[in-house]
Amino acid sequence: MCLLLLSTVNLRAQSSRRICFAFYDGTFNAEVDTQTIVTTGPVLSEQSIKDFYHAGSTGGYRSLLTALQNYKEKHQLNDWLYYQLVRKTAQQIAPKEKNYNNYTLYKWFLMVKSGYDARLALAGKKIIFYVYNNEDISDIPSYTVNNKKYMCLNIHDYPGTDLTTQPATPVDIDVSGAVNPFSYKVTRMPDFTPADYIEKDLQFTYQHKAYYFKIKLNPLVDSIFRNYPVVDFESYFNIPLSKETYGSLIPLLKQNVSRMDTKKGVDYLMRFTRYAFLYENDEMNFGREKRLSPEETLFAQYSDCDDRAGLFFYLVKEIYNLPMIAVLYPTHITMAVQFDKPVGKPLLYKGKAYSFCEPTPQLHDLKIGQVSASLKQVPYKIVYEYNP
Repeated sequence: MCLLLLSTVNLRAQSSRRICFAFYDGTFNAEVDTQTIVTTGPVLSEQSIKDFYHAGSTGGYRSLLTALQNYKEKHQLNDWLYYQLVRKTAQQIAPKEKNYNNYTLYKWFLMVKSGYDARLALAGKKIIFYVYNNEDISDIPSYTVNNKKYMCLNIHDYPGTDLTTQPATPVDIDVSGAVNPFSYKVTRMPDFTPADYIEKDLQFTYQHKAYYFKIKLNPLVDSIFRNYPVVDFESYFNIPLSKETYGSLIPLLKQNVSRMDTKKGVDYLMRFTRYAFLYENDEMNFGREKRLSPEETLFAQYSDCDDRAGLFFYLVKEIYNLPMIAVLYPTHITMAVQFDKPVGKPLLYKGKAYSFCEPTPQLHDLKIGQVSASLKQVPYKIVYEYNP
């Protein structure tokens, strides 16, 4: 009896493998059924993908899926952060550098089993990974079927690939329950381990007085947004700071403006955003358009007008919670704030008067209510409106 029990335990141990890794503020643990781990060749076909899906579906994937979903719920992960967890899990099962096809198939498998409407397509030897998304994403490939738009999740792994000249052929697999759209909105940052933070010194001068800041920043934020696309302005403007970064900056800013009236306080925040950081446009900095989250802007050596607008919006929202609009010109974006009484020549929008607040360095030192002379006759559009 004891020998039989021991044999059963050994068999179970041989047919499963535990994966364990740190993920932001916690540790993810799960059992992986090794008997259902399938290895694919360098060239995939629709049939080999279907075989992979069948093998995975008939195996013991449910404990792994339960662990993923429990972690998502416990740590309140938005879809984008949950996808980062799925990516890291797939890397543990099938390392990307050893077999990219397997790595991508496991990402897709775990996403569809999590209920997301994710699709695969083949473009020559490339495996393209899409997910259904109904938001305004502008800088990654997509395709539409039955009025549903699918965004490419792995185009960054194929730099220089043009899917318009080399169209990908969708793989037809009907996955029961995989119907949910995927959202790129990040409305909550992880509670990173405090030990992972570093400190960055910032300073700027306001009305002949120097202000100094020692801000706590987490390098892991870069990994979260490394492959993050250019999202719509509503999603972009509402990415928050992480807890430690917030605690090292916002209370100090509130203290610095505590004796100022609202307009002077907003002017202080405008000039902090304008002059505490070095400017560089995205093409020079990254070689492409990239919108930095507020925490990335605090961390980065250089930032542009999109980044300053996002940070200024966040600071004004957190400290004063005033109505604001984002004003987009063909080559620039700036902000306008609604005060009790407008300053300068107001911008009228939906019957309300807003005052320009330029958070990006300009040729002249613009005050609240002033817009660059080069933009006065240039058409613009309001791309985001915030009403508390």
